Formats: sequence, structure tokens, C-alpha cells
Amino acid sequence: MKKPDPNNPIKVAIADDHALFRAGVKTALSAKRDVELIAEADNGMQLLNLLKHIEPDVILLDIQMPIMDGITTLPEIRKINPHVKVIILSMHNDHSMISKLMEIGANSYLTKNSDSETIYQAIKTCYEQEFFFNELTNKALLTGLRTRKTEPDHLLDAQLTEKEIRILKLMCEEKTTKEIADIVDISPRTVEAIRDKLKTKTGAKSMAGLVMYAVKKGFVQET
Repeated sequence: MKKPDPNNPIKVAIADDHALFRAGVKTALSAKRDVELIAEADNGMQLLNLLKHIEPDVILLDIQMPIMDGITTLPEIRKINPHVKVIILSMHNDHSMISKLMEIGANSYLTKNSDSETIYQAIKTCYEQEFFFNELTNKALLTGLRTRKTEPDHLLDAQLTEKEIRILKLMCEEKTTKEIADIVDISPRTVEAIRDKLKTKTGAKSMAGLVMYAVKKGFVQET
């Protein structure tokens, strides 16, 4: 798991056609020592051109932009840099859209009225743990599973222990490895070992797969 270093901050790029929103994000992130905004773009095309010369760790990507929107841009980002983390920003909270974007490569989805601390936590969590799940993404994944006629066929019907279920629930609640370790009173290394064991037992390939399993089994409930 990656850890941000104040001497080597997380490099962030943002693509959003609203200059005031970009300025607000820039001001908020400037107060954080472990995050650095290195590039801004007005649209997806401009962002893709920038990505030929820079390598951000995390991209904040607006859905609705002129010339080239976020939905069209996301797959192109993946072609240029498969490992960069992409956080989608939108004014809307449409569950089907969120599910679609998560499936084609988004690492998180935030509404644009999210506060600056939530955006900061999403950047850090995506950088460290690949995905940032919140109530919005969990509900979207849950709705998606309920409306599909078939469940994901690669997920197994695993028998999990009470401790494994508790840790899986905490992962879905956006808890960090250290926070989970403190809550369950085990070492961070043990948490990581249990996470790997959960992947093996459930057939999940990533944290996204584990969350899909959790919502399928009802460990994550709609509120």
C-alpha cells in the first residue's frame, strides 16, 4: 500500500471547465503538505495533451465539459496511463452512471458539492488503496447488483468468519488499514493479510470486487 510522503507529495491534475471550482480545489489542496496540484485543464482533450508530458498520481475529472467530456476522456486516460487514479466529479448522483463509470475505470465518484476535506480524503485513499468508496458509490453498486439478472460470475459463495466479515464491513466504510487495525485490535500487517485472504476466498480481484461481494451478501446496506 502506498503512503504519501510530505517530501514527495501526491501529484494531482484536475480537468473541469469551471475556473472557479478549479480555483477552490487548488486553494483547498494548497493547505495540504502531502498533496500538490500540478496541472489544470478546461476539458478532456486538453487533459489528454497534458498527460503526454506529465504523470499525475490522481486525476479529478469532471463529467460535463465542452469539446471532450469526462465519460469519453476516461477510457483514453486509461490508454495513456493505466495506473493513474481517476476521481469523477459530477453535479449528479445517478446510480446507473456511477456504476458505469466505476466499471470502465473510475476509482471514485464525488458530487461537486463535496467539501474540500472529502476531496482530499478521496485523493489520499485512492492513492493508498486504489479506491475510495462512499455512500454514493456503495448505493450505486448495490442498485446495480439488484437490477442485474445475473450476479458477477467470478465471485464465489465464500464462508467468512465473523472477524473477516467485520473487517470487510470496515473496508467498505472507507476505513484505512491502520484504522481497521486499531478498531479490531490487530496489526496493520494482519489486516492486509486478511484482505488478501478475503480476495482469495471470494474470488475478488481488487477492493472493488470485495465491495461488490459485500453488497451482494448484504454486508453493506442502503441507508
